[in-house]
Amino acid sequence: MRTGETLPSIGDVLAALATGMWHWDTAARLVTVDAEAARLLGLPAQATTLTEAQTRARLHPVDWNEITGVVPLAVAEGTLAEVRIRIMDEQGNILRVVRSRSKPSYDAERQAYELIGTLQEVTEPTPGTRAARSAVTGDWRRSREAFLLDAGRALAEARSTAEVLRVAGGLSMPGFSPDGLVVFGVAGDRLTIIGQHGHQPGDMGPFSNMPLSTDYPASEVARTGRAVYMSSRAEYKSRYPTTWPLARRFGRRSWAFMPLTVAGRTMGAWMAAFAYPVAFTPDERAVLTTVARMLAQALSRAEAAESERELTEGLQRSMLPSLGPEIPGMQVAARYIPTGGGLQVGGDWYDMIPLPSGRFALAMGDVQGHDVRAAGLMGQLRIALRAYASEGHRPDAVLSRASRFLHGITHDDRDDHLADLRFATCVYAEADPVTGMLEIARAGHPDPAIRMADGTVMLRPTAGGLPLGIDPDADYPTTRFTLESGETLMLCTDGLIETGGHDLESGWRRLRAILEAHRVDDGADLESLADALVQAVHGPSSHHTTGPLADRREDDIALVLLCRPQEGTAKPSVRRTLLSVAQDEPDRIAEARRHLRELLHDWADTDQVDSAALLISEMVTNVLVHTDADALLLAEVTGEAGARRLRAEVTDAGDDLPHRRRPGELASSGRGLMLIELLADAWGVDPRGEGKSIWFELYESGGAASGDGSGDVSGAVSGGLWEAGGEDASEGAA
Repeated sequence: MRTGETLPSIGDVLAALATGMWHWDTAARLVTVDAEAARLLGLPAQATTLTEAQTRARLHPVDWNEITGVVPLAVAEGTLAEVRIRIMDEQGNILRVVRSRSKPSYDAERQAYELIGTLQEVTEPTPGTRAARSAVTGDWRRSREAFLLDAGRALAEARSTAEVLRVAGGLSMPGFSPDGLVVFGVAGDRLTIIGQHGHQPGDMGPFSNMPLSTDYPASEVARTGRAVYMSSRAEYKSRYPTTWPLARRFGRRSWAFMPLTVAGRTMGAWMAAFAYPVAFTPDERAVLTTVARMLAQALSRAEAAESERELTEGLQRSMLPSLGPEIPGMQVAARYIPTGGGLQVGGDWYDMIPLPSGRFALAMGDVQGHDVRAAGLMGQLRIALRAYASEGHRPDAVLSRASRFLHGITHDDRDDHLADLRFATCVYAEADPVTGMLEIARAGHPDPAIRMADGTVMLRPTAGGLPLGIDPDADYPTTRFTLESGETLMLCTDGLIETGGHDLESGWRRLRAILEAHRVDDGADLESLADALVQAVHGPSSHHTTGPLADRREDDIALVLLCRPQEGTAKPSVRRTLLSVAQDEPDRIAEARRHLRELLHDWADTDQVDSAALLISEMVTNVLVHTDADALLLAEVTGEAGARRLRAEVTDAGDDLPHRRRPGELASSGRGLMLIELLADAWGVDPRGEGKSIWFELYESGGAASGDGSGDVSGAVSGGLWEAGGEDASEGAA
């Protein structure tokens, strides 16, 4: 150019460099381009104005989203917005690749961004050449997108602060991975360290509990919410001379301090330090900013989850007392495992209550539901039940009062409460540690189970009433029986039985196999049995299990084992069970048959088991039909396997004694004594002053007594008592 000639315009210079200019106003939603920029966009080479939609149609969708993400970042950091853009033709093919550089600004009044920048074509290698293959392999954009997807997924799955920090420490950023990470938090006016990676223990001591006013990059970021980038040691030293000596000893060469912001609040800062120089280009800053945002969200979720977990675990510990001091002559083990889903305490509970009489009570219950209300009701009900028990009430009175209490606090005349009525099942057992006598009342709860000294396991049917809270005037009958030496009582909620897709029947078979397989000789064995029962449901547990294990459960679990240790080392020779059937409980006759079959589960002759079940059914039925008294069944198995004796006795308070009858062919009754005489090895009737008992015996070998029913005792009864009744007398117990 000769002296005095007019300088070319900026537009002419840019056109000569194949560079176009564009202007984007987000408030007007218009994009203005010059002729060269229009050509690069695949339009006629003339200046024009496009709508945002028209402009977006010319760009690859991913690149448009990248522009909208980079612009706010550049404004926040006061830097250039630089992106690579793929221009598309009408058929959706890539026409060319251009690089956009712009200086965006933000108008607070209009709440809009304005960009003025350039577009310049980027030369891509010819497809199929080595250069093209290398470019594809090193496509930073694709690597970055894949990295952000993986990082976002991993951080979203992290459930605790430790997991979030572990994920952050393992992030390998495309092309510039840091070798040191620190996550800072804010506590009041102090900077705290939440976690770190790439440093030795104790290295972060000088940086912990640092005042926010300190001349330190993380403090500045926490105060202002703006990122700090330093590409060299000289830059760090000049900007933060006070704290540079602390950072110098780590030997790093570049640093990025990013704000951790959630919902507009800066909760801390994240430091990424590099052992090599990093220029922190707009692309690199975009990656760091995105990771910082994901990290902040993950830490916020983890913090909330840990706070909730700590709260619920504290609530759980306060609501579930320890079993207390040891009981002379008794051993107790218990487990409580809440359901998953966040809240780690539910509606199940157990309790052991010292009583004024010197006895103690075991209580177990299950409030309907697994939410906060269920947990609250559980705590109230447990306290109320403990209070009633401590007043010295009998088991039936304790449950009656507890039912009225729960009904009172859950029923309300207001319509908004009618949809949240709750009930609770409960079993309450009062135990005498000296005699082993148990008095049990049950409110809709599963029956207890007994593991006998010889390993036989049986459900122990007990009388029961409605669940608590349904009927304030409900009655709860009491069942009494003795826990013999060497026997173990199991109380549990239905979660232990049904978890894992089981129903009550199949779940009970699963638990029965565990009970039968474990001996219980001391307290350690009892604890081992409790663990085995829980592990049979869903694997290892602690006394109070929380965390990932809880998520695999379907219902809360409460378990209590009560054992009366066996005296001495002699092998038990008696297997005994007791069962009462009230006049208004004819359905329990089937329970009596099932109970007897469980008692004889290993009896050699199955025909004899069938005979015993038939005779028990006949004897109990006749008490209910022909007297106004209840029936009490006592069954004992004695002797060694293969040569055992079953003695079954049914007692009632009626005075009428049995007698023989000769029923006709079509008669529907009158054959009770005939069946006993035919099927039993020995049998008889014993007067008891008030009432009587009729008994029979079966011998496993079949030869211990004559099988015709004419033994000495039965013969004496036959000759003396049956004829006294006459043909019209009541049939009594048979």
